[in-house]
Amino acid sequence: MLIKNPRFEISVMNQSQYPKNGLPEIVLAGKSNVGKSSFVNAMINRKSLARTSSAPGKTRQLNFYNMDDKFYFVDLPGYGYSQMSKAEQKKVGDSTETYLKKRQNINLIILLVDIRHKPSENDKLMMDYIKSTGKHYIVITSKADKIAKTKVQSYVNDIAHELNVAQNLIFAFSAETKFNVPEIWNVIEESLYS
Repeated sequence: MLIKNPRFEISVMNQSQYPKNGLPEIVLAGKSNVGKSSFVNAMINRKSLARTSSAPGKTRQLNFYNMDDKFYFVDLPGYGYSQMSKAEQKKVGDSTETYLKKRQNINLIILLVDIRHKPSENDKLMMDYIKSTGKHYIVITSKADKIAKTKVQSYVNDIAHELNVAQNLIFAFSAETKFNVPEIWNVIEESLYS
């Protein structure tokens, strides 16, 4: 899919602020610093539409990125970031849960996990929660360029096993090399137009 004029539209904390135009939404979930912003930038071939940071916990609201008025990428706040106060973690968690539970426009949820690490307890909880919503989902193992090419598939297989996810729902990915970008676009397009 060719995106010509992507734009950041709005950061929100509560339902009253969600966009009202009815566009489908592709949701990005994952722990802090897993590469959600880099994923958005790589998919649309832009350097800095989504702000990336080496400091985890930067995204504390739901960020809506408008893709040519065709759909939104919705970047959820990263979880598992300990520097946030307990009260702030609860607030962020509640707003994420409300969105995932109540939003009708969600076409696909993408859970990003770092290919170099076993899924954390938080990753497993999020995966279980995503499954419980009944919405379409896939898993993306980010940072695939950080390990040897010959090991990528076995790491993906291990993560699929840990998260109890079918092989056709998990994709290795690299924002650096754009590995699997066309394949992931196929899944996104299918979710938008099927």
